[in-house]
Amino acid sequence: MTQVQNFDDNQEFPQVQSQQFLPSEDFDVPTLKQSPQKPLPKREPIKHILIGSPKAVTGTIHFLQVIGYASVGDWSQLLPTENPDEVMSILIRQILTQ
Repeated sequence: MTQVQNFDDNQEFPQVQSQQFLPSEDFDVPTLKQSPQKPLPKREPIKHILIGSPKAVTGTIHFLQVIGYASVGDWSQLLPTENPDEVMSILIRQILTQ
């Protein structure tokens, strides 16, 4: 059997004193100690350029993705060179330098 408790409009509830939750004027806020900052690592761009037939360049780009070096989408589109039947694709990466 389930008991149901009815509340009427005349029932009094304890009043919560909001003052208990508000900080007083002399509330001390702890200050964070600044730790010595390590210098940011220096980065330098490095450019990879593949030049060859469209088949060789595309195959190399896919191979580099298979071994986890760079995604296909990281490379530029195939760009024509001055030589017939030759294209190039460029990948620019940021490497850490010391």
